Amino acid sequence: MRVRHWLKNGFVLAPAVFAGHALDAPAMERALAVAAAFCLASSAGYLVNDVLDREADRTDPVKRFRPVASKAMSVAAALAWAVALFAAAAVLSLEGGAAAALALAGYVAVTLLYSLFLKSLAVVDAMAVATGFLLRLVAGAFAIPVTISHWLVVCGFLLALLLAFGKRLPEAAGAGGRAPRYPLSYLHDVVTMLAGVTLVAYILYTVAPDTTRKLGGSNALLLTVPLVLFGIMRYLLLLHREGAQDPTATLFRDRALLATVVVWIAAAGAIVLAAGGTR
Repeated sequence: MRVRHWLKNGFVLAPAVFAGHALDAPAMERALAVAAAFCLASSAGYLVNDVLDREADRTDPVKRFRPVASKAMSVAAALAWAVALFAAAAVLSLEGGAAAALALAGYVAVTLLYSLFLKSLAVVDAMAVATGFLLRLVAGAFAIPVTISHWLVVCGFLLALLLAFGKRLPEAAGAGGRAPRYPLSYLHDVVTMLAGVTLVAYILYTVAPDTTRKLGGSNALLLTVPLVLFGIMRYLLLLHREGAQDPTATLFRDRALLATVVVWIAAAGAIVLAAGGTR
């Protein structure tokens, strides 16, 4: 079920935080319910993925220990759990309204298509992963509800693309199964490009008219740019120095990167709350 990867569903809460609803209990309750629904749906997706990849996983030195691949869990049991989790996620997502539930349905569709065949298509595989993060943001905005900044959407999508392609760098030399093979030089170019455009997109978000208006005319969010710059540069360093294949594991393992993310969340949240946000 990859519980540690539930951290990725924090994207669902981003619209509430940046719209100034972090202290709005009813709004946060809806956003948290939708985030929980995405946690269950993502775990169901991992179960389906492990069933489909069980033969390939058995030849991998690390993935062969996964429950389905190691036969610690039967295929029938894994699929039964997946159906139950998908159903629970659907019911829970309704706490955020019909639109949020539709966004979750879109995420489930993309996840299943990814496991079935999109993961074998170069570039499309990373785009599918990034689309999953985009749907998390959209679902979070629907749950509040609030109109999400187009720059926040762009930033989230680009960051997800950066992490998706970054994960493929250490895989490139020995990609197996249905994973697409990428030339290392191509991946280096793409990761470098995405790192730059992600930073630029975030800078533009901090000074966008919609953002400054929500902050009472202030562009104080621009002060968090150095944190984002350091975080991206630190991730790239770990990627090239250690082959940071799993972004979630890398975040928890590297204290400097974890501290940067925590400080950025605290700083951005404080700036939005101090400005009063919008209701």
